[in-house]
Amino acid sequence: MQAVILAAGQGTRMRPLTETLPKPMLPVADRPLVAHTADGAIAAGATELIFVIGYQADAVRSYFGDRYQGVPITYAVQTEQAGTADAVAAASDQLSGPFVVLNGDNLYDTPALESLFAEAPALCAVTVDQPQHYGVLETDGGTVTGIIEKPDEPPTNLANAGAYAFPAAAKEWLVVPESERGEHEITDVVARTIEETDVSVVTCNRWLDVGRPWELLEANEWKLGDLSRRLAGDVSADATIHGNVVVEAGATVKSGVVIDGPALIRSGATVGPNAYIRGNTLVSEGASVGHAVEVKNSVLFPDATVNHLSYVGDSILGEGTNFGAGTTVANLRHDDQPVKMTVKGERVSTDRRKFGVVVGDGAKTGINTSLNAGVVLGTDARTKPGESVTRDREAGAE
Repeated sequence: MQAVILAAGQGTRMRPLTETLPKPMLPVADRPLVAHTADGAIAAGATELIFVIGYQADAVRSYFGDRYQGVPITYAVQTEQAGTADAVAAASDQLSGPFVVLNGDNLYDTPALESLFAEAPALCAVTVDQPQHYGVLETDGGTVTGIIEKPDEPPTNLANAGAYAFPAAAKEWLVVPESERGEHEITDVVARTIEETDVSVVTCNRWLDVGRPWELLEANEWKLGDLSRRLAGDVSADATIHGNVVVEAGATVKSGVVIDGPALIRSGATVGPNAYIRGNTLVSEGASVGHAVEVKNSVLFPDATVNHLSYVGDSILGEGTNFGAGTTVANLRHDDQPVKMTVKGERVSTDRRKFGVVVGDGAKTGINTSLNAGVVLGTDARTKPGESVTRDREAGAE
């Protein structure tokens, strides 16, 4: 069965991390986010992957090429991001039978995808505590009878998880009118499918929509938690490694380093001497964590550098960032409330008691900079020596 993977969006809620990289290509453990989706589809039986691309499309093409894990790859271009149904419609010429549609910025547990492929027509649902915030399924036993968007009185606690197995006939139902928010919605195609045939419910035991920076942390927590210990790189005999830690070939861990897993040190990265890595941390290719630096539960993009006397907690550091000596990240509010962050101009709770900072590509901090919890430094932003930063700083600003 063909699998259509939607990977065309800009990911504006993930800015500044998506200024130059499409959201589906953000790093989650040892591969891009969308590669986990592709792996799940292949494990479930996909015979062909069709990537719908748009924003920064070359990043997706260059990673996957024309074949991935032995499965052929084709591409469809969504020229304007006009909704999920519009995205699938861009791939309609390549569809030749029943097909699955998956969001490239979602993580799904593999058993659920296997059931989705096997039970088509079907869709995935996840049990949630507050269904009024989601598209909620109406069901009759194991059959879907409808989807209601964010109902005040939800009929079930089953939220739509954005994974669908359509019959071949659905190829002709992809052209739908604009919704109230001006998009062509895949849920309209689902509604037509429900009218025409029985649609089964498949329940995901684990699912994550990765739309905002703290959800990228959560995605890494999930996938780093699946690691098995492997020390293939150059690890000093004086380093201490606890738990499920992967040090890839070509990575260096110097003397005095302590790493408490799960953690992943990628090829070309350097840790130490005398550094401390703990708690679901990804140190990407070419990144550097130096002397007397502690990094906890964080994602360091390629070539990020934190070389001297710093603390980085629950944070995301973009590609090529550089923290000056003594830079310290705060990741906890004094009132013990969840940390808030500004997303597209709106203050939003991360629902995390501990959350640090989000730093865009190429940003640099002066020595002894203090960064407050929830602060965003834009692409190429700068701070002055000794500065205490309590408000977001725009791209290129000093």
